[in-house]
Amino acid sequence: MINTHICQKKVSQTKPMFWFCLQLFFLLALFGFINNAHASSVKDLESQKINEILFNIHTYYVDDLALHNSEYIEYNTSQFERLYSKLDPYSKYLDKNELNALFDNTNGRYTGLGIEVKNIEQRTTIVKVINNSPAKQVGLRAGDIITAVNNQQIKNSPIDIVAQQIKDSPNNKVQLSIIRNNNLTPLIFNLSRKQIKLASVTKQLLDAGSGYIAINTFSNHTLHEVALQIAAMQNHYGHALKGLIIDLRDNPGGTLKSAVAVADLFLQDGLIVTTKGRFYDSNQSFYAKRGDILKGAPIVVLINENSASAAEILAAALKENMRAKIVGSQSFGKGSVQSLIPLGDGDTALKLTTARYFTPSGESIEGIGVTPNVAINQTTLPQTNKAVIIKNEQSQQNSVFNAEELPDIQLVKAKQLLSMQ
Repeated sequence: MINTHICQKKVSQTKPMFWFCLQLFFLLALFGFINNAHASSVKDLESQKINEILFNIHTYYVDDLALHNSEYIEYNTSQFERLYSKLDPYSKYLDKNELNALFDNTNGRYTGLGIEVKNIEQRTTIVKVINNSPAKQVGLRAGDIITAVNNQQIKNSPIDIVAQQIKDSPNNKVQLSIIRNNNLTPLIFNLSRKQIKLASVTKQLLDAGSGYIAINTFSNHTLHEVALQIAAMQNHYGHALKGLIIDLRDNPGGTLKSAVAVADLFLQDGLIVTTKGRFYDSNQSFYAKRGDILKGAPIVVLINENSASAAEILAAALKENMRAKIVGSQSFGKGSVQSLIPLGDGDTALKLTTARYFTPSGESIEGIGVTPNVAINQTTLPQTNKAVIIKNEQSQQNSVFNAEELPDIQLVKAKQLLSMQ
């Protein structure tokens, strides 16, 4: 989720020296939980790194915390921790492992089991299994309930604790105890964490020459994948698409650069998004360049309460430029921009909120979200294979959820709107 842009500086200089910058949006982990802003310990940081972090907060943080040059250099550890706790939920110190994981996600890679889990009725439930992942290979399914990790019961454990238990498994070997279909006898699955290549875009042909793409996250490769999938559908039909559904449901966001680029694919002109912050380089406006890949064909965008950040930028840009109709439920409402600031020798970093973004109409979606043109709330659907839902077929890998029992009424409405335009 990122756009290139932020800053490494020398503390001894008045003006920052820029050599590396990443403007970030909030990236939900593939375990389906929001990172705690202060999960990484700052208690053991050496004073030099504390001073460097303080310098960055003082210089680049979106809100002025009323620091003075004579004060922040002299902060002791306890004072620093109190200041650090005042930052917003998206600002975070990243150690070496967390920084590498962030780069991997941004480049469409992920090291893990390939599952997304959520706490449903106080049970750790798998809601998504990634294709070509260890979880997929051993037969884990959406709807499975994890009861133990490496023989340690996880009942009532927070999601981040469960994720850490999996991550800390010796030699990357993990044993999961699973309850499936309410059977009392748990199933045991042994699998290994490994690097997984993530596809950020999937497609499906619809009736009457229209198409469907699901954008799962906004990585450095999303623009290329969207263009490639649309070209493949047009080549299949032998003509331009007559309409397109863009599914952004459960999309946690991604890079600013990617969101802007994808929006630009479908817009002839107009403002896409603006960002505003205290630091001069945080104030930018992004406009569409001439050229619409669909040549004006109608678009319907699907969103839900888990559509966040970069997904909201795309939805709002297409809606407010009168390029698409939005169907679904109110989106997440994450309207701030994070920048990645390398620390020390570059193996750790500070992810710091440096700006807030505004839709083309000048509105902030922070805490509000994007309002759909057609509001339809529905029970969360499994996202293991959205193409299966479209075709109204039951996935062979997922006997827990039945598309006929849980019709995708948002998608049905989207297809209806396409046919009317």
